[in-house]
Amino acid sequence: MIIHKIYNILWSISPSIIRIYLRYRARKNPAYLEYWQERFDGAMSNAKKKIIWLHAVSVGEINAAAPIIRIMQNSLPEKEWLITCMTPTGRARIKELFPSIQCRYLPYDKPSYVKQFLQEHQPVIAIFMETEIWLNYLLECRNQHIPTALINARLSEKSLSSYLKFSKLFRPAFASLQIVLSQSQADKERLHNIGAQSIEVCGNSKYDILPTENSYILAEQFKQKIGERPIIVCASTREKNGIDESLLLLEVWKKTNYPKQTLLIIIPRHIERFQSTFDLAKNLGFKVQKRSDNCDITHDTEIWIGDSMGELFAYYLCADIAFVGGSLVDTGCQNIIEPISCNIPTIFGYSTFNFSQATKDALDAKVALQVLTPEEWATSCCDLLENKTEREAMKARTYDFIRKHQGASQRMADKLIDLINNFK
Repeated sequence: MIIHKIYNILWSISPSIIRIYLRYRARKNPAYLEYWQERFDGAMSNAKKKIIWLHAVSVGEINAAAPIIRIMQNSLPEKEWLITCMTPTGRARIKELFPSIQCRYLPYDKPSYVKQFLQEHQPVIAIFMETEIWLNYLLECRNQHIPTALINARLSEKSLSSYLKFSKLFRPAFASLQIVLSQSQADKERLHNIGAQSIEVCGNSKYDILPTENSYILAEQFKQKIGERPIIVCASTREKNGIDESLLLLEVWKKTNYPKQTLLIIIPRHIERFQSTFDLAKNLGFKVQKRSDNCDITHDTEIWIGDSMGELFAYYLCADIAFVGGSLVDTGCQNIIEPISCNIPTIFGYSTFNFSQATKDALDAKVALQVLTPEEWATSCCDLLENKTEREAMKARTYDFIRKHQGASQRMADKLIDLINNFK
């Protein structure tokens, strides 16, 4: 197929461009220079073979995979695993959750890299999380009779439109999947439209992720540092097309007559934006502190920058209100399920294509509010802080909401185990 040949020609030149990009990312996050050759044609020492291979691009997808992996480990204790990812934060999260499982960066989709990777590890199954479609990996797995699965699968209208523009290229890849386990009926229909077959709706495994005991302990420590103050957590703020979501929030908050002593906690999505967010708040005239300073929060501190990784649940657990970022810039929203699972009234913005079903369900259940502008966000925060009755009512509804949507991890694990045991 001509279009596939063009795709592979592009991959023959892309590694040089990617190397430049990774060096650029490393200016702010040096971890991008580590394990460099794993992304390209470097062989992995002590590579495990005949493994269950799961690919999750970064932290969110790894968290979503965790309950599924644990169920499968209990059912198939004799099987070895390999988890691949694409980001340093994802790699760190894998090692934190599964220190005994081998992990590595997934080599890019260049045909020679793909064949070398599959020869190195000889997976008994290839499992891809959510939206990860790697054309050459899927087609080569089919050629080598390796079963493939796309799980916790989702596909937005925007992504479907992009795939349909190149349907001759991607339709065979989607069609090659043995099973597709989707989050919703709408996702199922969109996936079917781009060629996926054998699709079953299982729900979203992120509803099965609950705060750990350590998160509760850390939240209590945060509360002791903060004292008795109203707390708003703005989590996973993003940047898109030069627009910094943290700056949008800070600028409008500066003009807002918010309840006295309110503490705004801002947690940028990416490590490289920790310091810049601190600087933005300071330049706007706020009294600011950092989590990394590990000091008590003074009574006049207005902004606390959550410059730490793996502590998001603890931030949520000490909050009165949560705002989920990536939604007041057009990046599709981060995980709204996490604050709701912490029983926190939750606010998100206009851009929700990554969590379209979850945001719709949350609004229907009245456990969350949607705003269209930073000004609406500030107004909603102030209204909720002043209306304890409404806050408590939203909080009470979160319990049934989360419980209603749990169980997807078990359903997906059962389907995957059947595929491993029965694939010929």
